[in-house]
Amino acid sequence: MFVEDFAEVMYTNTMKKVNILYIGRHLEILQTVIRLINKQDNWYAQGVLKDDEAKAIFAESNFDIVLLGCGILEQEEESLRSFFEKQQPHCRIVQHYGGGSGLLTSEILLALE
Repeated sequence: MFVEDFAEVMYTNTMKKVNILYIGRHLEILQTVIRLINKQDNWYAQGVLKDDEAKAIFAESNFDIVLLGCGILEQEEESLRSFFEKQQPHCRIVQHYGGGSGLLTSEILLALE
């Protein structure tokens, strides 16, 4: 991504609220990811540890992005992806493996392009 493209995405994304759902299996990581996302202007994240909680929240709200954190088994991921894609086809689903706040921000910005 070029600097000009990055600036345009940042400008465009400050115009509307971006709703993000994070699903992870480790409480401390979940709390950190949610804190980092919510520090950004117009980004709002909710986080859950369990798939049934994720599906319930997802069914009640409109999300722009779902971040799948580490620890989710392949079969669980397939089930979640299928559910999310049927409920809200416009929603981007991103695998987030960690790697710091810079990578997290980049993953979200790329999903918003």
